[in-house]
Amino acid sequence: MTQHKHTNALIKETSPYLLQHAHNPVQWEAWSSKVLERAKKENKPLLISIGYAACHWCHVMEHECFEDEEVATVMNNNFINIKIDREERPDIDHIYMDALQMMTGSGGWPLNIVALPDGRPFWGATYVKKQDWIKVLTQLANIHKNDNIKVEEYAQSLADGIKTINLIEKNTTQELYALEELDKAVKNWSAYFDTFLGGNKRAPKFMMPANLDFLLHYATARSNDDILEYVNTTLTRMAHGGIFDHIGGGFSRYAVDTKWHVPHFEKMLYDNGLLVSLYSKAYAATKNELYKKTAAETINFIATELMHSNYGFYSSLDADSLTETGELEEGAYYVWTEDELEHLLSEINFKIFKDYYNINNYGYWEHGNYVLIRDATDADIAKKHNITIKALNTIINDTKTTLATERNKRKKPRLDDKILTSWNGLMLKGLTDAYRYLKDETYLELALKNAHFITKELLQKEGSLFHNHKNGKSSINGYLEDYATVIDAFIGLYEVTFDEKWLQQAKKLTDYTIVNFLDPNSGMFFFTSKNDDFVIRRTIEATDNVIPASNSIMAKNLFKLDKFYPNNSYNTIAAQMFKNVQTNFKKNAYSHANWMHLALYQNLNFYEIAIVGNTYKQKAKEITQNYLPNTIIAGTKEKSNLEILQNRFSKENTLMYVCQHGTCKLPVKESTKVLNLLNE
Repeated sequence: MTQHKHTNALIKETSPYLLQHAHNPVQWEAWSSKVLERAKKENKPLLISIGYAACHWCHVMEHECFEDEEVATVMNNNFINIKIDREERPDIDHIYMDALQMMTGSGGWPLNIVALPDGRPFWGATYVKKQDWIKVLTQLANIHKNDNIKVEEYAQSLADGIKTINLIEKNTTQELYALEELDKAVKNWSAYFDTFLGGNKRAPKFMMPANLDFLLHYATARSNDDILEYVNTTLTRMAHGGIFDHIGGGFSRYAVDTKWHVPHFEKMLYDNGLLVSLYSKAYAATKNELYKKTAAETINFIATELMHSNYGFYSSLDADSLTETGELEEGAYYVWTEDELEHLLSEINFKIFKDYYNINNYGYWEHGNYVLIRDATDADIAKKHNITIKALNTIINDTKTTLATERNKRKKPRLDDKILTSWNGLMLKGLTDAYRYLKDETYLELALKNAHFITKELLQKEGSLFHNHKNGKSSINGYLEDYATVIDAFIGLYEVTFDEKWLQQAKKLTDYTIVNFLDPNSGMFFFTSKNDDFVIRRTIEATDNVIPASNSIMAKNLFKLDKFYPNNSYNTIAAQMFKNVQTNFKKNAYSHANWMHLALYQNLNFYEIAIVGNTYKQKAKEITQNYLPNTIIAGTKEKSNLEILQNRFSKENTLMYVCQHGTCKLPVKESTKVLNLLNE
């Protein structure tokens, strides 16, 4: 058993990130009201350090500062030291990230904040070297002791600013946001598109699945070939890029360059869940086999590397892994030297593999290492080597199997095995979309197992959700993101199973959210429940990022649930939420992409499809394999509690109804006729 010189209070936590710091000489505490009370009693400022398990620079700062006894002495003597996993406590991370950006103009992790005992910040920085860290902490401790009035004034001013920048006013306009305005917003946004390499015209490049999801919807709804070409270019470049793990499947966090080549190698559940949805939808819209393959390999990665035996999904794999000499190095698990590849593969296979994945200047990274990247089609490579595409695919699959076997001998990146409700919701939605569009039964089986895990382990008796789960224990109450993503996933699960318990559960969670999270003043939802403590403000998360804003997901949920349950005023709430943010679209479409689906829902025909009869599931499959973003679908064999399905049963035939706002056209018997009605 390993003997540790130091052990602090984090040893009682379950977060892998906090446990990584449990043997630092720094006397870390986890965030709690008790710790804040002690800080007030001792009149000591808080030193709050926020990071996450897959964060490279968090590890660097831990090694240089938090493992150092000289540093620890300064921290322990002058501060109450709090370590926070941003993924466990996004509510606190929101506050202090806003504070850091107000103080410095930029943000990132590790996020280090010094605050008054009540949590109001007065200094912040990201990564800081050891000697600079000691120097600045000594100065801050002296300022807090000797010039407390000035510190108090600055902290209060900053706290006021933190509240102000998050205010959202209720928009009382009665006008519907027009399609012409949406067209202008997308046109303004498109000035930033990299139409050759995909993504935005800059580095680093983030994948932004919510943005591409909206643009796919917009391009198909508005018959905009330029936007569709941009989406296809981006999706293809990402799937061909080094950001995608060609050996084991799954996507890394982002690319540090413009061609999607060298990633920041951490792999996050949320990215991959969102990208499974996106590539599945893109396959339905285009029938591009690359998209189907990419979604399938990503699901395989998740099921292999990020799944607990109880079918909950883990959070991430670290960017860093051990080299052969035992040094932690970013990307070590994933990269190859040319000599390695030549040794492992046969002469003919290596020659083809070398062209296929650019073991040349285009694919070179650093220190003799290559990151696999494609930039030619299968047809181009097959033609160059005078073989069939089928033969090429066989060779590439064989080489990938060989390399996967070899790579499994390496030390794997560290796993963050905490289970987060919101990220599981995103992955569950990815699986329901994959089943819907790719028609692989194993995806539905996996989706149902994960959904049962959520209801068994993360749903509390009174109808609320937990945010986290580890070692059979859940300790943090759910945030809006947890409810929004799980509701979305359960609606999706209903639409592929027609088991009404999933829709009823989505409704129950929605009703709970309205009671406990809705702000009557703005019409938006708070990030935290009215039953939980908060520091400085109750955040309203309205800006879409890599993960869509919890409010935008919730608005879409309410819009769709209103179609299933039309007597609950869900769409009244959704419409108000949309009005509150619509003025931001023209200048900042990039950060409101998930919201803008609602503009298409409201302005274009949105259909409810009802299917009743013995073969309802087969008929539904025929319809839903098509990309139909402006629809919801309901089905039953005979009877249902849903208004849209009532009094529609015929013993002779399975009947399909295409409806709008509850008013239906005459029923049809063939799915092709349904598709014709949707395209009228």
